[in-house]
Amino acid sequence: MPTVLIVGASRGLGLEFVRQYAAGGWRVLATVRDPAGGRVVSEAGAEVYVCDVGDPASIARLAASMGDTRLDLLLHNAGIYGERQQFGAVDGDGFLRVMRVDALAPLKMAESFADRIVEGGIFAAVSSKMGAMSDNTSGGAYAYRAAKAALNMVIKGLSVDLAARGILTVALSPGWVRTDMGGPDAPLEPPEAVAGMRRVLAGLTAADSGGFIHYDGERLAW
Repeated sequence: MPTVLIVGASRGLGLEFVRQYAAGGWRVLATVRDPAGGRVVSEAGAEVYVCDVGDPASIARLAASMGDTRLDLLLHNAGIYGERQQFGAVDGDGFLRVMRVDALAPLKMAESFADRIVEGGIFAAVSSKMGAMSDNTSGGAYAYRAAKAALNMVIKGLSVDLAARGILTVALSPGWVRTDMGGPDAPLEPPEAVAGMRRVLAGLTAADSGGFIHYDGERLAW
């Protein structure tokens, strides 16, 4: 039975990933930041762990608590959007918090779990088209855009540093999804976006490692 660790699973895309991988016969391990959110994740089919990804010490404790568990897939979904991101009103502390959660946390997770990922396994992170230079035609959202661009670079770097271990990496673009972050006007429902990203992961090859791929399989420009 393959094993996946889904980081950030209490709602939205993360919870849908839990549902779909559990239904597909995987052993699903999942993290939540707030223990109160663990019940719905457990009911969806996961073994639940508490982890605040914004705290590297919490990530280290998570790794220690899992013993010698081996992972076929580590899927980092946790992320925040942030507030006060428009030009002239950017909050510095808030900017750094978004960077810490959206870009540094996946890197620290990779450092903590690389030895647990099997050869041929995958380290994936949910990114966004908003992190692509080619997508930015409207400005604003400085913290979120910068953090997702940094995340994409982290994934590219990991593809080099983890290649000798036989680990593939990928940044996933879920599209505009109807979640708490995406809002009610988004055209995609979580089941469709997650099913698409699962297909991308299932078909990932060494040639794709370090890439930025949309839920429909399109290779995205940086």
